[in-house]
Amino acid sequence: MKLRPLLACLLATVTFASAHASEAIKWKAIGQPLATGLIQKNKEQVFFEHFSERTGLPVEVDYKPIDTTGIKDTEQLRVLKSGLFDLVSIRVSQNSRDEPTLLGLDLVGLNPDYVTGRKVAAAYFDTLDRRLQQQFKVKLLGVWPFGPQILFCKKPVTSFADVKGLKVRVYDQNLAKFVESVGGVPVPVSFAETHQALSLGVVDCAITGPSSANSAGWPEVTTHQLPLGVQMALNGYGISLKAWNQLDEAGQVKLQTAFKQLTEEIWTYSEELFNDALNCNVGADPCTTGKKFHLVNVKPTEADLAMVKKAVGAISVPNWAAVCDQANPTCSADWKRTVGPVVGLE
Repeated sequence: MKLRPLLACLLATVTFASAHASEAIKWKAIGQPLATGLIQKNKEQVFFEHFSERTGLPVEVDYKPIDTTGIKDTEQLRVLKSGLFDLVSIRVSQNSRDEPTLLGLDLVGLNPDYVTGRKVAAAYFDTLDRRLQQQFKVKLLGVWPFGPQILFCKKPVTSFADVKGLKVRVYDQNLAKFVESVGGVPVPVSFAETHQALSLGVVDCAITGPSSANSAGWPEVTTHQLPLGVQMALNGYGISLKAWNQLDEAGQVKLQTAFKQLTEEIWTYSEELFNDALNCNVGADPCTTGKKFHLVNVKPTEADLAMVKKAVGAISVPNWAAVCDQANPTCSADWKRTVGPVVGLE
């Protein structure tokens, strides 16, 4: 009879522990801006809204696109490190001022196509993951592309060289240096403010992906598109180490697997959107994912292609390395060791 109270106590303890273990973990996540369009809407948001189902983990995620939070997209690593959020869809170029190592993923001219972009992302992943863990206590979970970033102008252009003397919206210093090299005037403008900047004449041209431009209505305030991919707009998913360490080893494997599947989906979807949006922006068929406009499509010249290819070694790497090595002494050496062989710049 004396054992009954003890057994009851043990049973209650086990029951409480089981209930506690089954309670959902609650994380907060920052996503890409709503204004960027279909990847955010159809892939990223859907994934986070069905997070426990996609990962097989007892985790509830409160997901918010960054342009609904009042937080600047240049502050993502800081808010992740501070603990305000647990998961972030990292805008690589926008956060490169806080961590220049990030930009080694997507220097101007580095990723001329999707095949190269995948190789660069794979080669650089571990280096970048270590740096983010060291500096921001953030683990990198995946890398994915918006797609080739091209030129939109409200003034007639026949080649990229025609931006000479024009004000061009840019989103990172590497791109700014490239625009300067051809005589353009780089103007940093956030994506959400670019439509208005074009409309008011604050800038004459702007660079982004064709699908994002379509979703944001840029063809309403521009006349020409020049599909010369200067960057791939690679982005990533990061989780705070505090949140990562809430999971046991099996849970971490599940999480990593789910993000790998998500990023693979986005790589494929991004390429589909890119090709379709190029058609939509000029009013051609097939156009299934966007709104039809009537931009003039300007075929890149051989000189344009050569200029972008040359930019990697002549402009992008030297300018970026000078900045990055000040913040991270092994930055350019790490890049040359990992990414260099992929693109022939050892």
